[in-house]
Amino acid sequence: MKIVENVFLFVIPFLMVTMMYATYMGTMHSPKTRDMPVAVVGSGAVAEAVVGELASVQDGALDARLVADRSKALELLKDREVAGVLQIPADGATEANLYTAQGAGAAQAGMVKQLLVPVAAGHDWTTKAEDVAPLPAGDSAGIVMLLAAIAMMLVGYVPLGGMTAALPHLLALRRFLPLLAGWAVVTSTLTWLILGPVVGAIDGHYLEFVGVALLATSAVALGQLLLVKVIGGLAVLPGMLMWVVFGVPSSNLAMSIHSMPGFFGFLHDVLPMPAAGEALRSIFYFGGRGVGPHLLTLGVWLVAALALAFLVERRKGAAGPTADAPDAPLPAMAGGPVRSKRVRYFAVAAFPLTILTVVVGLMSASMHQPQIRDMPVVVVGASQEQATQAADGLKNGLGDLLALTTSTSVGEATDQIREGKTVGVYVLPTSKDGAATLYTSSAAGASQHSALRGMFQQIAASGHTQLELTDVKPLNDSDSNGSNSMYAAMSWIMSGFLIMAVMRGGAPEIKRLRQLLPMLAGWAVGMSVWLWFLFDVLIGAINGHAWSMIGFGALTIFSISMFTGVFTRTLGIAGVIPVLVIALMAGVPASGGGISIYMVPGIFRDLQDILPLPAAVDVVRATVYFDHTGVGGHLGTIALWGAVCLLLHVAIDWAIARRDRGRGTDAADGGPGGDQTAEALTLAPTGPASPEPPPRTVALRGRRTTRRRS
Repeated sequence: MKIVENVFLFVIPFLMVTMMYATYMGTMHSPKTRDMPVAVVGSGAVAEAVVGELASVQDGALDARLVADRSKALELLKDREVAGVLQIPADGATEANLYTAQGAGAAQAGMVKQLLVPVAAGHDWTTKAEDVAPLPAGDSAGIVMLLAAIAMMLVGYVPLGGMTAALPHLLALRRFLPLLAGWAVVTSTLTWLILGPVVGAIDGHYLEFVGVALLATSAVALGQLLLVKVIGGLAVLPGMLMWVVFGVPSSNLAMSIHSMPGFFGFLHDVLPMPAAGEALRSIFYFGGRGVGPHLLTLGVWLVAALALAFLVERRKGAAGPTADAPDAPLPAMAGGPVRSKRVRYFAVAAFPLTILTVVVGLMSASMHQPQIRDMPVVVVGASQEQATQAADGLKNGLGDLLALTTSTSVGEATDQIREGKTVGVYVLPTSKDGAATLYTSSAAGASQHSALRGMFQQIAASGHTQLELTDVKPLNDSDSNGSNSMYAAMSWIMSGFLIMAVMRGGAPEIKRLRQLLPMLAGWAVGMSVWLWFLFDVLIGAINGHAWSMIGFGALTIFSISMFTGVFTRTLGIAGVIPVLVIALMAGVPASGGGISIYMVPGIFRDLQDILPLPAAVDVVRATVYFDHTGVGGHLGTIALWGAVCLLLHVAIDWAIARRDRGRGTDAADGGPGGDQTAEALTLAPTGPASPEPPPRTVALRGRRTTRRRS
């Protein structure tokens, strides 16, 4: 039976990591637009010909319709029934109008432009772009609605795990419902305060925000409560899958739903996260247009989950034998010591509130308003004097956007792109009427590649200079979004983190380093092999490099498990919070995996060379795209984290052994002292042990009994 329990400890993190990154990598590694609805304004043969051309673009990428009236087409765009509008020029004119709505999705608006502009150019039309629902200045990245919706999902389902272990009496509907209402208002207010007054990403609409959050949080919490009542502690797996894992790609908040597999288009219309995000979009960006169906979706979830939970509770009881015993001695968090009711209440509320603050606060503050700062670019001229003069001219016009250096060798300069020392190389024209050349690499970072190209295209246009663009290392077809390195690295980090988090909660008796080392080493190797097989063979996102990916992944997973263990062995399960902040949350903006490191606040550039996630992202990039160039330094960062944490584990073992000797116990042999050693190192030790622990009182369904702990 013990063997089965230990095996189960590995099954839970395996399933969590697999379902999360199989979904994200599978849907986002190479998105392809499918049936994106657009409208063409015009009449006659030319308009019908344009509709036909759009219908054949990229094998069914667009679903074009002909609309005779411009105002009607714009109404369709504001109602989000179409993603873009192309108004063809009147007879004799050459300028077409292109209308998009950034508020309906920045990625979607970009896709519309990429697909419609070439069609207009094929008719020798220029295009004038207009945004009918622009994003606010505080959310130029268009991520705030996604973060708000994620926050509602997290505060809806995360507390149920803690309540199941620490406060099962609150799972009775008569207690749960009033607490849920207050919880939803408090958490939505906190989210609004972070995104609004603190970060400055949203403005106003407080009551509407709280109203949506009340519906969304309640729907998710009641849905998770239903799962808990049916399958108990295992509810965390289907809950995580429905509310977040499937919720993000189907939300239309990160990537356009028209670039996701069809299954997620169906989920977009039924899951709470898409409904919450789209409702917020309707309120903040479209004056409330179209909010009704999304609120109805949330309402249906709420009512259905409440009704089913009520029926299950009537049949099975509220929550087991301790449902009516608020004072029953229970741990505050899984795997921890018995705590008072007050401590348990605090822990169950503080854990999700901390996660909410970290996720929403850190992600929004770092990524809501990307601005280019000190992006390194090399200016190459025929002579040093020419390069210096051109660089000085660019500095005067661009300010601190670029950090310019000069060179006279194109080869040496472009090698710096491959080595990650610069983002672009600008080669000056060799003759008066010649063309300048900009070298960049999309494989080194898609966002900085696009930003730099756009910047120098404007410079060339203003100077009436031709500009040739060269991608020295393009992204693979299986990584057209440039996100594979980030997801692969995050899967390694999560594998190392989750195994120790689950082990601390499910097997707190496993404490000694000599017990942990073989288990964690085996997990690191096995999980690394599986993730390579998943990403390469099954999904086809990362092609080849098997031995490198397996070896580097195993080192990363093992190092992060060591790092996580330092916190969970000293702080208990509460130690997962600082691990999440250091290893994951701060690492995302510092990695350059999503947004370029030169577009986030400067503090994250300082963290880039320190944190493990940026190192892991660069390891994957160097392996897949740059023939392992520079991989040694990044692996050294990861190995250093593992080595230092391994030494800390040795110190923890020494401290535990010393304390046990003082108590006269033999923890190493599994004596009674050994079962309490980890808690002896927590922030709140319970005092010296005694051969005969004092009796404790247990309340069971209205009667009190006294028994001794052994």
